[in-house]
Amino acid sequence: MDQTALLYIMTAFVIIAAIALCIQAGMLVALAKKTKELQEKIIPLVPKVESLVPRVESLIETSRSTVEQSRKQINQIATLTSEILVSTKNQLNLVEEVVTDATARAKVQLERVDLVVDDTVSRAHETVVTVHNGVMRPLKELNGVIAGLRAALSFLARNNRTTVAQATSDEEMFI
Repeated sequence: MDQTALLYIMTAFVIIAAIALCIQAGMLVALAKKTKELQEKIIPLVPKVESLVPRVESLIETSRSTVEQSRKQINQIATLTSEILVSTKNQLNLVEEVVTDATARAKVQLERVDLVVDDTVSRAHETVVTVHNGVMRPLKELNGVIAGLRAALSFLARNNRTTVAQATSDEEMFI
């Protein structure tokens, strides 16, 4: 590479660097103007903000004391809650024991009731069979004997057979 070409390249980079520095200088001037404008806007607010500082400090102190009181109350509530949970667990264990005992006793009583009901039903069945065999069967037999006697007496009391004139409608169908 030639010395003049290198000199031209370096000149071009120096010109580019000079342009960049000019742009940066312009930006710094614009930034300084904006900073001054902002400073002019903020300066009237400084006394107002300074007057709010004691209020903010008192508010922070009040907030701190409120937070401390809240912490104490939360700790008390947490302690009471854990005690309530322990008590509830103990009560639930007692209730579970009572329910288990009551369930076992109820099962035993139901088994006893079932045995009593079965025994009562079997005795009632035996009683019905005894009444049937001892009372009803002789009554039915006696009723059969009486019906036979009636039929015999009615047959003996009737002298003649009925004539065709005296036939009933059922008998007419067979005639």
